[in-house]
Amino acid sequence: MHAFLETERLVLRPFTHADADHLLALDNDPHVMRFINGGKPTSREAIETRTLPRLLHDYPCLGTHGYWATEEKATGTFLGWFEFRPLDDHSAAVVELGYRLNQAAWGKGYATEGSLALINKGFTDLGVERVTANTMAVNIGSRRVMEKSGLRFLRHFTGDWPEAIEGSEHGEVEYELTRADWGQHR
Repeated sequence: MHAFLETERLVLRPFTHADADHLLALDNDPHVMRFINGGKPTSREAIETRTLPRLLHDYPCLGTHGYWATEEKATGTFLGWFEFRPLDDHSAAVVELGYRLNQAAWGKGYATEGSLALINKGFTDLGVERVTANTMAVNIGSRRVMEKSGLRFLRHFTGDWPEAIEGSEHGEVEYELTRADWGQHR
């Protein structure tokens, strides 16, 4: 399958329907989903009817998808996914960066490696002007990846959670990196 992006250790490729089992395993790990839905399980039906269609969506302004299945280059092992999705389907100016990796991939620098590669591609090839990312304020690991990827703290806010989960009472944080700031620090 054609890779969208490769780094020293990662291959980011388009999702296919054949990834349903990988997504089911990823989204059913309570540790992976702790800051997403409080660690609740996800059904196969939800993966097939909600998750996969979102991950397979093409964004005309980028001429590509906004979510990428991620594999370890050396082994082909599915590690999770990265998001680099325009906030507006018709404008690549502002994209949201995100990542969801399985526990075996944590602590190895994969999230930072993939994020840096996507940011570089966005600013050099895709016409991106601003990268934004957000997470729960208590998600220190994700916040650290954002900082290592060059994003800076922008604001603290309170999201509208359909169901409160542990830590949501502390709110969320948004980080950002503009093309101008990125260019100054290269």
